[in-house]
Amino acid sequence: MATATRKTAAAKATRKAPAKTARASTSSGQDAIALLRADHKKVSELYAQYEGTRSPARKKALVATICMELSVHARVEEEIFYPAVKAALKDKEMIPEAQVEHASLKELIAQVKDREPDGEMFDAKIKVMSEYTKHHVKEEQNEIFPAAKKTRLDMLDLGARIAARKEELMANPELLDAPPVAAMESMETASAE
Repeated sequence: MATATRKTAAAKATRKAPAKTARASTSSGQDAIALLRADHKKVSELYAQYEGTRSPARKKALVATICMELSVHARVEEEIFYPAVKAALKDKEMIPEAQVEHASLKELIAQVKDREPDGEMFDAKIKVMSEYTKHHVKEEQNEIFPAAKKTRLDMLDLGARIAARKEELMANPELLDAPPVAAMESMETASAE
């Protein structure tokens, strides 16, 4: 009888283990901070590729990809991640500073997006963009992300929302020209008051 009980308990444990593993692997890909870190890594690799090429056609393609990746990344942070973190931390410094850095990056993006890589000034703008991006990433990863992890925010829920919005923006890049969703919601709230 004791053997039968052990076998039954072992069978139940075996049945539960795969479900737990499947859930963890599904949700781990949706963690907000992991998604944002993956974006940082991807853009860093794109900048490195840019620095290693001399082909104007390749440079133009890389810049187009960098601009798209940075624009989508900034948008999901501004619409989803930053408002949640700012509210959870009651932050009045880190998130506003990050938003100002986004604005500066957007100005640089506007100067190079859809332009021909026509010489040293173009390369200089990409270099400055790269350095600015590295600075911003360092602050996010060393300050904002650790602070966000200490909150009660559901990073899996935020990650799922970020992933869905990124997919929508990548499929419909024209949405990047519209005001951010969070900005539209706050404008609607302000006009209703």
